[in-house]
Amino acid sequence: MARIAGVDLPRNKRVVIGLTYIYGIGKSNASKILAEAGVDENTRVNDLTEEQVKAIRNIIQTLHKVEGALKSEINMNIKRLMDINSYRGLRHRRGLPSNGQRTRTNARTRKGRKRLVGGKK
Repeated sequence: MARIAGVDLPRNKRVVIGLTYIYGIGKSNASKILAEAGVDENTRVNDLTEEQVKAIRNIIQTLHKVEGALKSEINMNIKRLMDINSYRGLRHRRGLPSNGQRTRTNARTRKGRKRLVGGKK
């Protein structure tokens, strides 16, 4: 089992898919990393040699921000928006969508479950 950036990659998947298990690496980034490392995308993770794993690991460490570092940077960006009282920061603080989506209906992912208001007469 290959361990890259603190993540155990699944053994029986192709390398290009296995790399997407690392937070911050999608399919297109995974393809670029493999091309730079000289590894075929169709290779299975358990078929990788130790040299190939080292090459992939070095490329990810030097060129990409992944896992904890990326998460902390995103959280710091959101905190900065909230500190300067920007509109997007206020939306984050209130737990509402920040990119102009409709909130009269929908937006349940950000707002949470419906809270029913008592019947008014």
